[in-house]
Amino acid sequence: MTTSPAPVHRRDDLSIDQQLALRTAATRLAEEFTGTYGPETIDRFLHTSYDQFATTSTIPNFLPLLAERFARQRLQALARVEGHHNDGRPVVLFLCTHNAGRSQMALGFFTSLAGDQAVAWSGGSEPGSEINAAAIAAMSERGIDISGEYPKPWTDEVVRAADVVITMGCGDACPIFPGTRYENWDLDDPAGLDVEAVRPIRDELERRVRHLLAELELPPVDPAHA
Repeated sequence: MTTSPAPVHRRDDLSIDQQLALRTAATRLAEEFTGTYGPETIDRFLHTSYDQFATTSTIPNFLPLLAERFARQRLQALARVEGHHNDGRPVVLFLCTHNAGRSQMALGFFTSLAGDQAVAWSGGSEPGSEINAAAIAAMSERGIDISGEYPKPWTDEVVRAADVVITMGCGDACPIFPGTRYENWDLDDPAGLDVEAVRPIRDELERRVRHLLAELELPPVDPAHA
């Protein structure tokens, strides 16, 4: 178990409802990570995750939920890095600039095709405020719903936990850690494009994701895309 961190920075602009939602989230996370991480670590990850979204989100009421989801992912990653959890499944991380288009579409394909055979995450160097609407529509044409995803930054523990890191346009901002497999996919940014222009990007992402699955020896599990 990690040592107790420094005191958590508390935002002074939280409503009563947001404070209650964060306390409820902390309770759920504490139950999930019992025996792995204590309340101080969970509290720190939850509130720093909240801070990540507070400056960009346009829907404050959703912030505690986003913070909980992101904190859960970060804690799962940290548990892998520190050797508390290893189920043998490969971890793939998709990175781009805004985490609103390419990386989210790649994540959607990978999650749909790999099922529970692998773990997949995504992140951005400069996360946007929402998922690209044209990307959502293009993926919907493939029967994959990415509307519930959200742009988020990457963190050290998430990158360190990955076995494969796929980068798309983040350049020098993409983090590099020794021992991790990196692969750059040179694809156009769908930002500002309509659905028709996004389709070729989507199709190329699907092709590359299928190739990656083959390299990882993970057969497609979704009959709709097999």
